[in-house]
Amino acid sequence: MSSDAPVGARPPAGKTFFGHPRALSTLFLTEMWERFSFYGMRAILVLYLTAAVADGGLDLGESSANAVYGTYNAMVYLMALPGGWVADRLIGARRSVLWGGVVIAAGHYVMAIPTGWSVFAGMALIVLGTGLLKPNISTMVGDLYERDSPRRDAGFSIFYMGINLGAFIAPLITGFLGEKINWHLGFGAAAVGMTFGVLQYVLGRRNLGDAGARPADPLLGADRRRALTRIGVASVVVLAALLVLLVSGWFTVDTVVNLLTVVTVLVTVGYFARILTDREISGTERSRMKAYVWLFLFAASFWLIYDQAGSVLNIFAADRTDRSVGGFTFPASWLQSVNPILIIIGAPLAAALWLKLGHRVSTPTKFAVGLVLNGLSFVLMAAAARAAVGGDLVSPLWLVAVYAIQVAGELSLSPVGLSATTKLAPVKYASQMLGLWFLATAVGDAIGGQVARLADTWSQPVYFLTFGLASVVLGLAAVMFTRQIRQLMAGIH
Repeated sequence: MSSDAPVGARPPAGKTFFGHPRALSTLFLTEMWERFSFYGMRAILVLYLTAAVADGGLDLGESSANAVYGTYNAMVYLMALPGGWVADRLIGARRSVLWGGVVIAAGHYVMAIPTGWSVFAGMALIVLGTGLLKPNISTMVGDLYERDSPRRDAGFSIFYMGINLGAFIAPLITGFLGEKINWHLGFGAAAVGMTFGVLQYVLGRRNLGDAGARPADPLLGADRRRALTRIGVASVVVLAALLVLLVSGWFTVDTVVNLLTVVTVLVTVGYFARILTDREISGTERSRMKAYVWLFLFAASFWLIYDQAGSVLNIFAADRTDRSVGGFTFPASWLQSVNPILIIIGAPLAAALWLKLGHRVSTPTKFAVGLVLNGLSFVLMAAAARAAVGGDLVSPLWLVAVYAIQVAGELSLSPVGLSATTKLAPVKYASQMLGLWFLATAVGDAIGGQVARLADTWSQPVYFLTFGLASVVLGLAAVMFTRQIRQLMAGIH
Protein backbone atom coordinates (compact mmCIF):
# COMPACT_ATOMS: atom_id res chain seq x y z
CA MET A 1 0.00 0.00 0.00
CA SER A 2 2.97 2.28 -0.51
CA SER A 3 2.33 5.54 -2.27
CA ASP A 4 5.82 5.57 -3.78
CA ALA A 5 5.37 5.73 -7.51
CA PRO A 6 6.85 2.91 -9.57
CA VAL A 7 8.92 3.87 -12.57
CA GLY A 8 6.75 4.36 -15.62
CA ALA A 9 3.50 4.75 -13.71
CA ARG A 10 2.78 8.14 -15.21
CA PRO A 11 -0.41 9.51 -16.71
CA PRO A 12 -0.35 10.69 -20.32
CA ALA A 13 0.56 14.28 -21.03
CA GLY A 14 -2.16 16.73 -22.02
CA LYS A 15 -4.80 18.71 -20.15
CA THR A 16 -4.20 19.31 -16.48
CA PHE A 17 -6.37 19.61 -13.37
CA PHE A 18 -5.42 22.81 -11.52
CA GLY A 19 -1.89 22.34 -12.82
CA HIS A 20 -1.80 18.67 -11.85
CA PRO A 21 -2.14 15.52 -13.98
CA ARG A 22 -5.61 15.18 -15.49
CA ALA A 23 -5.88 11.78 -13.81
CA LEU A 24 -6.09 13.54 -10.46
CA SER A 25 -9.58 14.79 -11.41
CA THR A 26 -10.72 11.20 -12.01
CA LEU A 27 -9.38 10.02 -8.66
CA PHE A 28 -10.64 13.18 -6.91
CA LEU A 29 -14.21 12.59 -8.12
CA THR A 30 -14.07 8.86 -7.37
CA GLU A 31 -13.00 9.55 -3.81
CA MET A 32 -15.51 12.37 -3.45
CA TRP A 33 -18.42 10.12 -4.45
CA GLU A 34 -17.14 7.23 -2.34
CA ARG A 35 -16.98 9.50 0.70
CA PHE A 36 -20.42 10.86 -0.24
CA SER A 37 -21.81 7.34 -0.10
CA PHE A 38 -19.90 6.40 3.07
CA TYR A 39 -20.67 9.49 5.14
CA GLY A 40 -24.17 9.80 3.72
CA MET A 41 -25.08 6.33 4.92
CA ARG A 42 -23.18 6.73 8.19
CA ALA A 43 -25.01 9.96 9.02
CA ILE A 44 -28.36 8.19 9.22
CA LEU A 45 -27.29 4.66 10.23
CA VAL A 46 -27.68 4.95 14.01
CA LEU A 47 -30.82 7.05 13.63
CA TYR A 48 -32.34 4.32 11.45
CA LEU A 49 -31.28 1.53 13.79
CA THR A 50 -32.84 3.24 16.82
CA ALA A 51 -35.99 4.58 15.11
CA ALA A 52 -39.26 2.90 16.04
CA VAL A 53 -40.67 0.30 13.67
CA ALA A 54 -43.69 2.56 13.17
CA ASP A 55 -41.26 5.21 11.87
CA GLY A 56 -39.58 2.77 9.49
CA GLY A 57 -36.61 1.92 11.73
CA LEU A 58 -35.39 -1.27 13.39
CA ASP A 59 -36.16 -0.19 16.97
CA LEU A 60 -32.74 -1.44 18.11
CA GLY A 61 -31.67 -0.27 21.55
CA GLU A 62 -29.19 2.61 21.68
CA SER A 63 -26.60 0.38 23.32
CA SER A 64 -26.60 -2.17 20.50
CA ALA A 65 -26.94 0.50 17.80
CA ASN A 66 -23.87 2.36 19.06
CA ALA A 67 -21.90 -0.89 19.15
CA VAL A 68 -22.98 -1.78 15.59
CA TYR A 69 -21.92 1.65 14.38
CA GLY A 70 -18.49 1.45 16.04
CA THR A 71 -17.86 -2.08 14.79
CA TYR A 72 -18.93 -1.18 11.25
CA ASN A 73 -16.43 1.70 11.18
CA ALA A 74 -13.76 -0.59 12.60
CA MET A 75 -14.32 -3.23 9.91
CA VAL A 76 -14.05 -0.61 7.16
CA TYR A 77 -10.57 0.34 8.33
CA LEU A 78 -9.52 -3.20 9.22
CA MET A 79 -10.27 -4.37 5.67
CA ALA A 80 -7.74 -1.85 4.34
CA LEU A 81 -5.06 -4.41 5.21
CA PRO A 82 -6.29 -7.29 3.00
CA GLY A 83 -7.47 -4.73 0.43
CA GLY A 84 -3.96 -3.37 0.05
CA TRP A 85 -2.55 -6.89 -0.15
CA VAL A 86 -4.98 -7.87 -2.93
CA ALA A 87 -3.86 -4.86 -4.95
CA ASP A 88 -0.14 -5.35 -4.30
CA ARG A 89 -0.05 -9.08 -4.93
CA LEU A 90 -3.00 -10.02 -7.14
CA ILE A 91 -4.88 -7.49 -9.30
CA GLY A 92 -3.27 -4.06 -8.96
CA ALA A 93 -4.63 -0.83 -7.49
CA ARG A 94 -6.64 0.21 -10.55
CA ARG A 95 -8.82 -2.88 -10.69
CA SER A 96 -9.06 -2.95 -6.89
CA VAL A 97 -10.54 0.54 -6.91
CA LEU A 98 -12.96 -0.38 -9.70
CA TRP A 99 -14.22 -3.57 -8.05
CA GLY A 100 -14.28 -1.87 -4.68
CA GLY A 101 -16.55 0.85 -6.05
CA VAL A 102 -18.86 -1.71 -7.67
CA VAL A 103 -19.18 -3.70 -4.42
CA ILE A 104 -19.77 -0.52 -2.37
CA ALA A 105 -22.54 0.57 -4.74
CA ALA A 106 -24.09 -2.91 -4.54
CA GLY A 107 -24.02 -2.67 -0.74
CA HIS A 108 -25.86 0.64 -0.74
CA TYR A 109 -28.45 -0.67 -3.21
CA VAL A 110 -29.03 -3.66 -0.91
CA MET A 111 -29.53 -1.26 2.02
CA ALA A 112 -32.13 0.57 -0.07
CA ILE A 113 -34.31 -2.56 -0.05
CA PRO A 114 -37.05 -1.86 2.54
CA THR A 115 -36.52 -4.94 4.73
CA GLY A 116 -34.92 -5.47 8.12
CA TRP A 117 -32.08 -7.76 6.97
CA SER A 118 -30.92 -5.52 4.12
CA VAL A 119 -29.02 -3.06 6.30
CA PHE A 120 -26.62 -5.69 7.68
CA ALA A 121 -26.07 -7.45 4.35
CA GLY A 122 -25.45 -4.07 2.74
CA MET A 123 -22.95 -3.04 5.41
CA ALA A 124 -21.01 -6.27 4.88
CA LEU A 125 -20.66 -5.49 1.17
CA ILE A 126 -19.67 -1.88 1.86
CA VAL A 127 -16.97 -3.06 4.26
CA LEU A 128 -15.49 -5.39 1.64
CA GLY A 129 -15.69 -2.78 -1.12
CA THR A 130 -14.19 0.03 0.95
CA GLY A 131 -11.31 -2.25 1.94
CA LEU A 132 -10.48 -2.60 -1.75
CA LEU A 133 -10.99 1.04 -2.71
CA LYS A 134 -9.86 3.20 0.20
CA PRO A 135 -6.15 2.35 0.55
CA ASN A 136 -5.52 1.78 -3.14
CA ILE A 137 -6.93 4.98 -4.53
CA SER A 138 -4.43 6.87 -2.34
CA THR A 139 -1.67 4.71 -3.81
CA MET A 140 -2.78 5.71 -7.31
CA VAL A 141 -2.62 9.41 -6.41
CA GLY A 142 0.99 8.85 -5.38
CA ASP A 143 1.64 7.07 -8.68
CA LEU A 144 0.87 10.28 -10.58
CA TYR A 145 4.04 11.98 -9.33
CA GLU A 146 7.75 11.41 -9.09
CA ARG A 147 8.75 10.34 -5.60
CA ASP A 148 10.43 13.67 -4.78
CA SER A 149 8.12 15.91 -6.84
CA PRO A 150 7.30 19.21 -5.06
CA ARG A 151 3.76 18.91 -6.48
CA ARG A 152 3.14 15.60 -4.72
CA ASP A 153 1.99 17.08 -1.39
CA ALA A 154 -0.14 19.66 -3.19
CA GLY A 155 -1.78 16.87 -5.19
CA PHE A 156 -2.67 14.99 -2.02
CA SER A 157 -4.05 18.22 -0.54
CA ILE A 158 -6.43 18.59 -3.50
CA PHE A 159 -7.38 14.93 -3.17
CA TYR A 160 -8.01 15.48 0.56
CA MET A 161 -10.42 18.27 -0.32
CA GLY A 162 -12.43 15.77 -2.37
CA ILE A 163 -12.78 13.57 0.71
CA ASN A 164 -14.19 16.38 2.80
CA LEU A 165 -16.34 17.84 0.02
CA GLY A 166 -18.13 14.50 -0.32
CA ALA A 167 -18.42 14.17 3.45
CA PHE A 168 -19.91 17.68 3.69
CA ILE A 169 -22.56 17.29 0.98
CA ALA A 170 -23.67 13.75 1.82
CA PRO A 171 -25.52 14.23 5.15
CA LEU A 172 -27.43 17.19 3.72
CA ILE A 173 -28.96 14.97 1.02
CA THR A 174 -29.22 11.54 2.64
CA GLY A 175 -30.23 13.10 5.96
CA PHE A 176 -33.16 14.96 4.45
CA LEU A 177 -34.33 11.97 2.41
CA GLY A 178 -33.83 9.48 5.25
CA GLU A 179 -35.25 11.43 8.17
CA LYS A 180 -37.96 13.37 6.37
CA ILE A 181 -39.17 10.84 3.76
CA ASN A 182 -37.88 7.26 4.07
CA TRP A 183 -34.75 5.76 5.57
CA HIS A 184 -34.16 3.42 2.66
CA LEU A 185 -34.49 6.30 0.22
CA GLY A 186 -31.58 7.92 2.06
CA PHE A 187 -29.54 4.72 1.67
CA GLY A 188 -30.55 4.70 -2.01
CA ALA A 189 -29.15 8.21 -2.47
CA ALA A 190 -25.81 6.95 -1.19
CA ALA A 191 -26.02 4.16 -3.77
CA VAL A 192 -26.62 6.63 -6.60
CA GLY A 193 -23.63 8.68 -5.44
CA MET A 194 -21.30 5.68 -5.56
CA THR A 195 -22.68 4.73 -8.97
CA PHE A 196 -21.71 8.19 -10.27
CA GLY A 197 -18.26 7.60 -8.82
CA VAL A 198 -17.84 4.25 -10.60
CA LEU A 199 -19.13 5.58 -13.93
CA GLN A 200 -16.82 8.58 -14.03
CA TYR A 201 -13.90 6.35 -12.94
CA VAL A 202 -14.52 4.04 -15.89
CA LEU A 203 -14.95 6.95 -18.31
CA GLY A 204 -11.80 8.64 -17.02
CA ARG A 205 -9.58 5.53 -17.11
CA ARG A 206 -7.84 6.80 -20.26
CA ASN A 207 -6.36 9.62 -18.15
CA LEU A 208 -4.68 7.21 -15.73
CA GLY A 209 -1.86 5.99 -17.97
CA ASP A 210 -0.05 3.16 -16.18
CA ALA A 211 -0.93 4.33 -12.66
CA GLY A 212 -2.05 1.32 -10.63
CA ALA A 213 -2.31 -0.85 -13.73
CA ARG A 214 -0.22 -3.71 -12.35
CA PRO A 215 0.40 -5.27 -8.93
CA ALA A 216 3.47 -3.81 -7.20
CA ASP A 217 4.76 -7.23 -6.12
CA PRO A 218 2.67 -9.84 -7.97
CA LEU A 219 2.31 -13.44 -6.90
CA LEU A 220 3.00 -15.79 -9.78
CA GLY A 221 2.60 -19.48 -10.57
CA ALA A 222 2.48 -21.79 -7.58
CA ASP A 223 2.64 -18.92 -5.08
CA ARG A 224 -0.46 -17.35 -6.60
CA ARG A 225 -2.37 -20.63 -6.60
CA ARG A 226 -1.36 -21.26 -2.99
CA ALA A 227 -2.55 -17.80 -1.93
CA LEU A 228 -5.88 -18.18 -3.72
CA THR A 229 -6.36 -21.58 -2.10
CA ARG A 230 -5.76 -20.11 1.35
CA ILE A 231 -8.22 -17.30 0.65
CA GLY A 232 -10.80 -19.87 -0.43
CA VAL A 233 -10.24 -22.00 2.67
CA ALA A 234 -10.44 -18.94 4.95
CA SER A 235 -13.70 -17.87 3.29
CA VAL A 236 -15.18 -21.33 3.82
CA VAL A 237 -14.11 -21.31 7.49
CA VAL A 238 -15.73 -17.90 8.05
CA LEU A 239 -18.96 -18.99 6.37
CA ALA A 240 -18.97 -22.23 8.39
CA ALA A 241 -18.49 -20.27 11.63
CA LEU A 242 -21.41 -17.99 10.72
CA LEU A 243 -23.53 -21.06 9.93
CA VAL A 244 -22.71 -22.59 13.31
CA LEU A 245 -23.71 -19.34 15.05
CA LEU A 246 -26.93 -19.25 13.05
CA VAL A 247 -27.90 -22.85 13.74
CA SER A 248 -26.98 -22.63 17.43
CA GLY A 249 -29.11 -19.53 17.89
CA TRP A 250 -26.10 -17.41 18.85
CA PHE A 251 -26.23 -15.38 15.64
CA THR A 252 -27.37 -12.12 17.19
CA VAL A 253 -26.31 -8.54 16.59
CA ASP A 254 -24.50 -8.36 19.92
CA THR A 255 -22.68 -11.68 19.40
CA VAL A 256 -21.36 -10.68 15.97
CA VAL A 257 -20.37 -7.21 17.18
CA ASN A 258 -18.49 -8.61 20.18
CA LEU A 259 -16.74 -11.22 18.03
CA LEU A 260 -15.60 -8.65 15.47
CA THR A 261 -14.31 -6.39 18.23
CA VAL A 262 -12.14 -9.21 19.59
CA VAL A 263 -10.90 -10.04 16.07
CA THR A 264 -9.89 -6.40 15.49
CA VAL A 265 -7.84 -6.26 18.68
CA LEU A 266 -6.20 -9.66 18.10
CA VAL A 267 -5.22 -8.77 14.53
CA THR A 268 -3.59 -5.59 15.79
CA VAL A 269 -1.68 -7.33 18.57
CA GLY A 270 -0.53 -10.02 16.14
CA TYR A 271 0.62 -7.44 13.60
CA PHE A 272 2.76 -5.56 16.12
CA ALA A 273 4.16 -8.80 17.54
CA ARG A 274 5.17 -9.91 14.06
CA ILE A 275 7.07 -6.68 13.37
CA LEU A 276 8.72 -6.32 16.78
CA THR A 277 9.97 -9.92 16.80
CA ASP A 278 11.24 -9.86 13.20
CA ARG A 279 15.00 -10.48 13.35
CA GLU A 280 15.50 -8.81 9.97
CA ILE A 281 14.75 -5.31 11.25
CA SER A 282 17.58 -3.33 12.83
CA GLY A 283 17.83 -2.25 16.43
CA THR A 284 17.06 1.35 15.47
CA GLU A 285 13.99 0.26 13.53
CA ARG A 286 12.79 -1.82 16.47
CA SER A 287 13.23 1.15 18.80
CA ARG A 288 11.21 3.36 16.45
CA MET A 289 8.46 0.75 16.31
CA LYS A 290 8.31 0.75 20.11
CA ALA A 291 7.76 4.49 19.95
CA TYR A 292 5.10 3.91 17.31
CA VAL A 293 3.24 1.55 19.66
CA TRP A 294 2.70 4.50 22.00
CA LEU A 295 1.59 6.78 19.16
CA PHE A 296 -0.74 4.03 17.98
CA LEU A 297 -2.35 3.73 21.42
CA PHE A 298 -2.78 7.50 21.61
CA ALA A 299 -4.39 7.53 18.16
CA ALA A 300 -6.75 4.65 18.99
CA SER A 301 -7.79 6.48 22.16
CA PHE A 302 -8.44 9.60 20.10
CA TRP A 303 -10.68 7.83 17.57
CA LEU A 304 -12.52 6.05 20.38
CA ILE A 305 -14.02 9.43 21.33
CA TYR A 306 -13.93 11.32 18.03
CA ASP A 307 -15.90 8.80 15.98
CA GLN A 308 -18.79 8.81 18.44
CA ALA A 309 -19.93 11.88 16.49
CA GLY A 310 -21.97 9.57 14.29
CA SER A 311 -23.43 7.53 17.14
CA VAL A 312 -23.80 8.99 20.65
CA LEU A 313 -23.61 12.63 19.52
CA ASN A 314 -25.90 11.95 16.56
CA ILE A 315 -28.56 10.54 18.89
CA PHE A 316 -28.10 13.56 21.18
CA ALA A 317 -28.68 15.81 18.15
CA ALA A 318 -31.89 13.95 17.34
CA ASP A 319 -33.31 13.80 20.87
CA ARG A 320 -31.88 16.73 22.84
CA THR A 321 -31.36 19.67 20.46
CA ASP A 322 -33.72 22.36 19.22
CA ARG A 323 -33.38 22.11 15.46
CA SER A 324 -36.25 24.41 14.51
CA VAL A 325 -35.38 27.32 12.23
CA GLY A 326 -38.19 29.51 10.94
CA GLY A 327 -40.78 26.78 11.41
CA PHE A 328 -38.62 24.11 9.71
CA THR A 329 -37.02 21.36 11.81
CA PHE A 330 -33.82 20.40 10.06
CA PRO A 331 -32.62 16.75 10.20
CA ALA A 332 -30.30 15.82 13.06
CA SER A 333 -27.91 14.25 10.55
CA TRP A 334 -27.26 17.66 8.98
CA LEU A 335 -24.99 18.40 11.93
CA GLN A 336 -22.71 15.64 10.60
CA SER A 337 -21.69 18.11 7.87
CA VAL A 338 -20.08 20.42 10.43
CA ASN A 339 -16.89 18.37 10.84
CA PRO A 340 -15.87 18.20 7.16
CA ILE A 341 -16.51 21.89 6.48
CA LEU A 342 -14.42 22.81 9.53
CA ILE A 343 -11.65 20.52 8.30
CA ILE A 344 -11.72 22.18 4.87
CA ILE A 345 -11.31 25.54 6.60
CA GLY A 346 -8.82 24.43 9.24
CA ALA A 347 -6.48 22.10 7.33
CA PRO A 348 -4.52 24.86 5.53
CA LEU A 349 -4.23 26.80 8.80
CA ALA A 350 -2.91 23.73 10.66
CA ALA A 351 -0.42 22.98 7.88
CA ALA A 352 0.87 26.56 8.03
CA LEU A 353 1.15 26.39 11.84
CA TRP A 354 3.17 23.16 11.85
CA LEU A 355 5.41 24.54 9.10
CA LYS A 356 6.10 27.66 11.14
CA LEU A 357 6.78 25.75 14.35
CA GLY A 358 9.02 23.23 12.59
CA HIS A 359 10.78 20.80 14.94
CA ARG A 360 10.10 22.93 18.01
CA VAL A 361 6.96 20.87 18.65
CA SER A 362 7.56 17.12 18.51
CA THR A 363 5.21 14.47 17.14
CA PRO A 364 4.33 13.06 20.61
CA THR A 365 3.48 16.59 21.79
CA LYS A 366 1.14 17.10 18.83
CA PHE A 367 -0.56 13.81 19.67
CA ALA A 368 -0.92 14.99 23.27
CA VAL A 369 -2.56 18.23 22.09
CA GLY A 370 -5.01 16.17 20.03
CA LEU A 371 -5.93 14.02 23.02
CA VAL A 372 -6.42 17.00 25.34
CA LEU A 373 -8.61 18.84 22.82
CA ASN A 374 -10.63 15.69 22.18
CA GLY A 375 -11.17 15.30 25.91
CA LEU A 376 -12.19 18.92 26.31
CA SER A 377 -14.82 18.44 23.61
CA PHE A 378 -16.46 15.74 25.74
CA VAL A 379 -16.18 17.92 28.84
CA LEU A 380 -18.13 20.55 26.90
CA MET A 381 -20.62 17.84 25.87
CA ALA A 382 -21.10 17.07 29.56
CA ALA A 383 -22.18 20.68 30.06
CA ALA A 384 -24.55 20.42 27.08
CA ALA A 385 -26.02 17.18 28.46
CA ARG A 386 -26.41 18.80 31.87
CA ALA A 387 -28.36 21.64 30.26
CA ALA A 388 -30.62 19.07 28.58
CA VAL A 389 -31.45 17.21 31.80
CA GLY A 390 -35.20 17.09 32.34
CA GLY A 391 -36.04 17.00 28.66
CA ASP A 392 -35.08 20.57 27.77
CA LEU A 393 -33.82 21.04 24.20
CA VAL A 394 -30.49 22.79 23.84
CA SER A 395 -29.09 24.85 21.00
CA PRO A 396 -27.32 22.87 18.24
CA LEU A 397 -24.49 25.38 18.63
CA TRP A 398 -23.33 23.24 21.56
CA LEU A 399 -22.58 20.46 19.08
CA VAL A 400 -21.03 22.88 16.59
CA ALA A 401 -18.62 24.02 19.33
CA VAL A 402 -17.87 20.41 20.29
CA TYR A 403 -17.10 19.50 16.67
CA ALA A 404 -14.90 22.57 16.29
CA ILE A 405 -12.75 21.49 19.24
CA GLN A 406 -12.60 17.92 17.92
CA VAL A 407 -11.51 19.08 14.47
CA ALA A 408 -8.71 21.12 16.04
CA GLY A 409 -7.65 17.92 17.81
CA GLU A 410 -7.89 15.88 14.62
CA LEU A 411 -5.69 18.33 12.73
CA SER A 412 -3.13 18.03 15.54
CA LEU A 413 -3.07 14.24 15.36
CA SER A 414 -4.32 12.70 12.12
CA PRO A 415 -2.08 14.20 9.40
CA VAL A 416 0.85 14.22 11.83
CA GLY A 417 0.28 10.54 12.59
CA LEU A 418 0.19 9.67 8.90
CA SER A 419 3.50 11.42 8.39
CA ALA A 420 5.02 9.75 11.48
CA THR A 421 3.87 6.37 10.18
CA THR A 422 5.93 6.75 7.01
CA LYS A 423 8.98 8.06 8.90
CA LEU A 424 9.05 5.43 11.66
CA ALA A 425 8.35 2.46 9.39
CA PRO A 426 11.01 -0.28 9.12
CA VAL A 427 12.21 -0.57 5.53
CA LYS A 428 10.87 -4.11 5.23
CA TYR A 429 7.37 -3.03 6.26
CA ALA A 430 7.25 0.38 4.55
CA SER A 431 4.43 -0.61 2.20
CA GLN A 432 2.32 -2.10 5.02
CA MET A 433 2.54 0.70 7.57
CA LEU A 434 -0.32 2.73 6.10
CA GLY A 435 -2.54 -0.27 6.80
CA LEU A 436 -1.21 -0.32 10.35
CA TRP A 437 -2.17 3.34 10.74
CA PHE A 438 -5.71 2.47 9.60
CA LEU A 439 -5.74 -0.18 12.31
CA ALA A 440 -5.50 2.57 14.96
CA THR A 441 -8.87 3.86 13.78
CA ALA A 442 -10.23 0.32 13.61
CA VAL A 443 -9.23 -0.45 17.20
CA GLY A 444 -10.50 2.90 18.47
CA ASP A 445 -13.84 2.49 16.72
CA ALA A 446 -14.28 -1.16 17.78
CA ILE A 447 -13.59 -0.45 21.44
CA GLY A 448 -15.43 2.87 21.18
CA GLY A 449 -18.52 1.00 20.00
CA GLN A 450 -18.41 -1.10 23.15
CA VAL A 451 -17.74 1.93 25.36
CA ALA A 452 -20.66 3.77 23.75
CA ARG A 453 -22.98 1.12 25.18
CA LEU A 454 -22.52 2.89 28.52
CA ALA A 455 -24.18 6.02 27.12
CA ASP A 456 -27.47 4.12 27.34
CA THR A 457 -27.04 3.19 31.00
CA TRP A 458 -25.03 6.04 32.55
CA SER A 459 -26.41 9.55 32.83
CA GLN A 460 -25.16 11.52 29.85
CA PRO A 461 -23.34 14.22 31.86
CA VAL A 462 -21.43 11.50 33.75
CA TYR A 463 -20.66 9.59 30.54
CA PHE A 464 -19.24 12.57 28.68
CA LEU A 465 -17.36 13.95 31.68
CA THR A 466 -15.78 10.56 32.53
CA PHE A 467 -14.35 9.89 29.10
CA GLY A 468 -13.56 13.54 28.45
CA LEU A 469 -11.41 13.78 31.57
CA ALA A 470 -9.83 10.40 30.80
CA SER A 471 -8.68 11.71 27.41
CA VAL A 472 -7.33 14.91 28.98
CA VAL A 473 -5.39 12.91 31.58
CA LEU A 474 -4.00 10.62 28.86
CA GLY A 475 -2.92 13.67 26.87
CA LEU A 476 -1.15 15.16 29.87
CA ALA A 477 0.54 11.82 30.52
CA ALA A 478 1.71 11.81 26.90
CA VAL A 479 3.36 15.19 27.52
CA MET A 480 5.16 13.80 30.57
CA PHE A 481 6.59 10.90 28.56
CA THR A 482 7.40 12.91 25.44
CA ARG A 483 11.13 12.82 26.12
CA GLN A 484 11.22 9.01 26.48
CA ILE A 485 9.15 8.52 23.33
CA ARG A 486 11.41 10.87 21.36
CA GLN A 487 14.42 8.86 22.49
CA LEU A 488 12.79 5.71 21.15
CA MET A 489 12.13 7.53 17.86
CA ALA A 490 15.91 7.65 17.36
CA GLY A 491 16.35 10.94 15.55
CA ILE A 492 12.89 11.18 14.02
CA HIS A 493 11.03 14.33 15.09
